[in-house]
Amino acid sequence: MRTPRIKTLAKTLKIMLIIILIIGILADIIGSFYLYEIGIARNSKEFLAETEDVQASVEIMMSTQSEEIDYEWFYQQEFEQVQITSYDGLVLNGYFLEAETPTNKTAILVHGYSSWAEGMGVYAKFYYENLGYNILMPDARGHGSSEGDYIGLGWHDRKDYVKWIDYVIERKGTSSEIVLHGVSMGGAAVLMTSGEELPDNVKAIISDSAYTSAKDELAYMLTRLYHLPSFPLLQSTSLLTKIRAGFFFGEASALKQVKKANKPILFIHGGNDTIVPVEMVYKLYENCGSEKELFVVAGAAHGTAYNVDPEGYERQITEFLNKYVGK
Repeated sequence: MRTPRIKTLAKTLKIMLIIILIIGILADIIGSFYLYEIGIARNSKEFLAETEDVQASVEIMMSTQSEEIDYEWFYQQEFEQVQITSYDGLVLNGYFLEAETPTNKTAILVHGYSSWAEGMGVYAKFYYENLGYNILMPDARGHGSSEGDYIGLGWHDRKDYVKWIDYVIERKGTSSEIVLHGVSMGGAAVLMTSGEELPDNVKAIISDSAYTSAKDELAYMLTRLYHLPSFPLLQSTSLLTKIRAGFFFGEASALKQVKKANKPILFIHGGNDTIVPVEMVYKLYENCGSEKELFVVAGAAHGTAYNVDPEGYERQITEFLNKYVGK
């Protein structure tokens, strides 16, 4: 039989456990809203500027681009601003540039997280001047001049790129040959697009620095940036994202989509990528269900494969596209 002292102690412990549980739940809720605001909601991503790995990658990319084109090439071209309406009613903005010599070949260039269409300028220059393609550079939902109050992490974007594909076919005709090329989140987005029912006009897909899934990438970044385990914060933030943006992190899976792909895919990654670990590209490549090639650039950080080895990058893309475009 319990003594009054033991009963009091048990009651006190029970109250303390309840208080700790309540505090834990409140901390998780607050953390979820914080992560949603800095990671998913549309706003300036100041935390990226404070991340050493990101700074290093940006310095490599910007130093090369500023020395070679300083965005001048993009602004010197006569891009036409074009628009489509997404499946959920957003007005999405893009820039279209007709090739100097009329062609049915078009490259749709897909930018990364917290970037914009102009950020793909160095790739556009290559496709336009070296390969003679028409260029379409969309602003992803929640970026640039496109509408949207959240970042889709490639998942809802995949439906947007299907509509951009339809736009190109409608504009350039049923003989259009289309290449999708994305970097970072854009690389993941084109892989997620690969699992959709795509018209025969899509001839090839190039994915640079893609993550396997939003869930995998966010769990990895939670550990790298905040030294936190993914559970339970990632799950609660995913639920909040489902409520506010309409998708769970686990849904946004490039890995699941490439298993369904039937278009040739070239996977590119930097060997020293510490933002999206290089292990992810090997997993994506192994699980891809279509014809595929892999190009890993030794020493390249996140999204800098082109900057580190421009000759190898251009050669790899040219040889890859020669197999599938214009045949």
